[in-house]
Amino acid sequence: MKKKVYAFDFDGTLTTKDTLLEFIRYACGKRRLWMGLLLFSPLLVLMKLHLYPNWKVKQLFFAHYFRGMDIERFDDLCRRFAIDNNHLLRKNGIAVIRNALAESSQVIIVSASIENWVRPFFLQFGNEVQVACTKIDVRHERVTGKFLTKNCYGQEKVKRIDRAFPHRKTYELIAFGDSKGDKKMLEYADRSYYKPFRAVSEVYV
Repeated sequence: MKKKVYAFDFDGTLTTKDTLLEFIRYACGKRRLWMGLLLFSPLLVLMKLHLYPNWKVKQLFFAHYFRGMDIERFDDLCRRFAIDNNHLLRKNGIAVIRNALAESSQVIIVSASIENWVRPFFLQFGNEVQVACTKIDVRHERVTGKFLTKNCYGQEKVKRIDRAFPHRKTYELIAFGDSKGDKKMLEYADRSYYKPFRAVSEVYV
């Protein structure tokens, strides 16, 4: 039998809310979050109209709040955010991860969210769960506001899976996602589930 690899999107799939906005609210407060959304609203509209790249808007938005922050402080905020917001995780999604690990399958979280705050949500699994997310650039122990890797979205998700698990024909890939950013990953998998862990989920074929 082929081994199994379970690939999960994070925001909306394993969580009930978008964690970028939730993290900014947690770290900077509701008022600063809404002021930033107002400031970037023209770019957000252009992004929705596919006239401005998704990753550029996200990077500018992230930099607005966190550029220049000490990385130790940032990582501490990320850890505390995961602890205080564990309720955002969908319990039945975490149960699928736990069952996959129990059957000795491989598990990877493939998300466009920032790795620093995604990884702490899975500390309960030690090193058994791999995390492949958007990485941030750090210089002289400070957050630069730029991304070190490509935004983990669309085809980039497939590339991350291939990097973590090469020799695609040697394993069965089971993928879980909930948005157009997951479409390539869902199509690449042997079995795919769209908007899972809800009252009604769909098998993506």
